[in-house]
Amino acid sequence: MTESVTKAGRSTVFREVMEGILRVAGEDAERPMRLELVATLPEVLRPWGDVEGELTGRVHVPGWADDRAAVGTLRVAPIAARRIRYTLEFTADDGRRMRLDGWKTVSARRPVRSMTVLPLTVTGADGTVAGEARLRFDVRRDLVRFLRGFRFPGPDPMRSRWRGQAGRLEVWYTTLTDPATGTGFWIHHELVAPDEGEARAHGWAAVFPPGEQPVLARFGPHGWSRPADAAFAAGPVAQTGGGLTGSAGAITWDLRESGGGRPLFTFPRWAWASELLPAAQIVPKPAAAYDGEVRFGDRVLALDGAPGASARIYGHGNARRWAWLHADLGGGDVCEIVAAVSTRPGMNRLPPLPFVRLRVDGADLPSGDPLLAALRLRADVRLPTWTVRGRIGDRGLHVTVTLPPEETVPVDYADPDGAPAVCHNSERAHVRIVLARRSGDGWETEREWRLDGTGHAEVGLR
Repeated sequence: MTESVTKAGRSTVFREVMEGILRVAGEDAERPMRLELVATLPEVLRPWGDVEGELTGRVHVPGWADDRAAVGTLRVAPIAARRIRYTLEFTADDGRRMRLDGWKTVSARRPVRSMTVLPLTVTGADGTVAGEARLRFDVRRDLVRFLRGFRFPGPDPMRSRWRGQAGRLEVWYTTLTDPATGTGFWIHHELVAPDEGEARAHGWAAVFPPGEQPVLARFGPHGWSRPADAAFAAGPVAQTGGGLTGSAGAITWDLRESGGGRPLFTFPRWAWASELLPAAQIVPKPAAAYDGEVRFGDRVLALDGAPGASARIYGHGNARRWAWLHADLGGGDVCEIVAAVSTRPGMNRLPPLPFVRLRVDGADLPSGDPLLAALRLRADVRLPTWTVRGRIGDRGLHVTVTLPPEETVPVDYADPDGAPAVCHNSERAHVRIVLARRSGDGWETEREWRLDGTGHAEVGLR
């Protein structure tokens, strides 16, 4: 059971603007041309390296082309090959598909000029030359902005982390609530790498109509092959950067995902990056919006800006006992809780450790390491109501979550070693969150949120 996949590192993202003159074939007059580009390279850019990445942006030639969705590649090898090559596919104003191809030939004798001047050729779909251009990066005007714009983001947290090890469990899950009907929806994608045997991909979807028993259906198992252009793909089910599609039994879905805000680290960043804990969770898109359709039986749920989130789990298996909450508090504010007891010997005798992240007005509470903050909190995990209370910084926190039995679905889980667990999930949970400050000898409520049937929650038991 192996996959030749290395652990992903940081990438490089930068913007570049170049301007100059295009000579269109068959025309006497020259046309001004401008490229506004975003380059994304799969590793940290090093001058001595040779790397190729994605190039996107705008090709603007007044009266001839103005395509803001140009896509291509950028090869950066200034020392290894003395070349920086740009290719872009774009559409002209008359609908013709065009290809731009050019490169900077790097010279040690003229380093600045050779790295800022781009000669290029534009060809049509049949390879016929449509024009030639010479563009220049304006060092005096744009250099400072260019250098300040460099970013080195970490790997996409939605992409698979599994690297062929036995005894691993990887999860992608999305939950949302339709604001028009109050119906909840849950999609759970899972990659199980057992202690022995081949990895398998499977999962389920569940719909939670108000006041009714949830509808649950499973898909898979399917063999696993790391998808090139998706976070998860198995059989008819896929999750990409822009949406989710699939079918399971009588449930089908076709959803577009937008927004989400910055990732929410319920567990410490180091835990997600290092994989030192038995498992860790992260919410890459904690405040996303969903459009599209969910069909179940003979009913259709039409979604328009439904609030929800997409989250990830990676580790060695499910906890011995756990509780989870995702609460959309409105305006991008969210509360995420994972309270769990490990299955590892010794740790399985400890009380549940509650990891809490409360994002309010753009700030994440508690500040600092979530593991240290969890030591000041207590969780009481049971059905149908579980609680978390304690201190986060100088504030008091009290969270109460109730899973209505008639709107809760039990789902059988299995660890990589085959050990069973049962997850009780409701996307119609009732939630009360109280954030308080010291006032004299007591506490005074600073903020309070109540969710009536729009909380996403579960309790896992063995």
